[in-house]
Amino acid sequence: MKRPETKYARSGDVMIAYQVTGEQNPVDLVLAPGTMSHLELYWQIPELAAYYERLSSFVRLIRFDKRGTGLSDRPTRIPPLEERADDIRAVMDAAGSERAFLFGYSEGGNIACSFAATHPERVLGLLLWGVNARWTRTEDYPWGMSREEWLAVADDLAEHGMTDRYLFGFEHGLSAEEVELKGRIWRAAASPSAYAANERWCADVDTRAILPSIRVPTLVMNRTGDPSADVEAARDLAAHIPGARFREFPGETHNMATLDMDDVIAEIQEFVTGERPAPSVDRVLATVLFTDIVDSTRLAAELGDARWKQLLAAQQTRARAEIERHRGRLVDTAGDGIFATFDGPARAVRCALAIGDAVKPLGVAIRAGAHVGEVELTGDQVSGIAVHVGARIAALAGSGEVWVSSTVKDLTLGSGLVFEDAGERELKGVPERWRLYRVAGS
Repeated sequence: MKRPETKYARSGDVMIAYQVTGEQNPVDLVLAPGTMSHLELYWQIPELAAYYERLSSFVRLIRFDKRGTGLSDRPTRIPPLEERADDIRAVMDAAGSERAFLFGYSEGGNIACSFAATHPERVLGLLLWGVNARWTRTEDYPWGMSREEWLAVADDLAEHGMTDRYLFGFEHGLSAEEVELKGRIWRAAASPSAYAANERWCADVDTRAILPSIRVPTLVMNRTGDPSADVEAARDLAAHIPGARFREFPGETHNMATLDMDDVIAEIQEFVTGERPAPSVDRVLATVLFTDIVDSTRLAAELGDARWKQLLAAQQTRARAEIERHRGRLVDTAGDGIFATFDGPARAVRCALAIGDAVKPLGVAIRAGAHVGEVELTGDQVSGIAVHVGARIAALAGSGEVWVSSTVKDLTLGSGLVFEDAGERELKGVPERWRLYRVAGS
């Protein structure tokens, strides 16, 4: 896609930078960004560029940098909510958009909620991703940090600038190259004082009172383990917007442009156009990983239903975190099992070992199996003979063991992983005999 021209809209005495893509499409969608953004540099981040291109295939996408960030003017103060909402109106007017769907991301969602409630005649529908009605907890709002903790983060930003810890979290699973690229872009998007001012604004913003006044179709989306926007707080937000629909996606990240982009885009496209895109079938080489809890039937009987459900939830939370950290994609969590795919076999094996270590404190052990082969991707479904092989290998592993096919062993040469020969085995429902290996160290 040809990179769009950056244009400017006047909002009061401030100039707001914006870009338009997908000019051929009849429906407008205005994207209100989160903490910070940079219209031009964001195109250098591959997953964001792909995300914007996908959206621009069915909407006329209007993106802007909030005042104080990116290519927009950087006034010395963060304005109140209504002035920030005015920036949306200014951008729509400049882009020639009479009515549009409004998509608010993170605290951009609070601004979008304000605009949708105040100017429903300009809003075809409201989409929210990773948005909480407020970001600090109170006596009647149990989610988020305390206000004091949040302001301490702001003070640290003002004093020391943006650290990798602030930008990426503790266990981000990014390569050194990705950290360097994204860190450089996000530091260019705003100054330390602008980051600090925005965080101080977030410490006090509270849009709960306006939610019942939003009278446009609304879709609220959130990841199960979002570290920034609590999923239960997002669910509460949706419950207070008349007729709003809530959609939960798996993952331990605040990011919407990750490996399940197809699922997210399909949800957005159906909401905006009324038509869900036809699932496309792709065949790709992938590493499949299966894990399940050893002796789960006995454990379930001993613990009882309530405690067993709590144990499963805790096990799945820890497994999801490791899958995210090792750049995998969680496909399914049926029963006590986990099914994930990876773009590299060494990452899959190390993830299986990490999951085993992570769930030990819960008093459970897992077994795991991994295989590399061609799989079929249909929407969010993963199928094919490689999937069956991986599941059958996992079923043969013992307590605490990770078994792999010879393909995995061969493709991880030089990774430092050590394997023991487990012999040739028959895999139920799969032709021929398979040479399998047990992971003996890393």
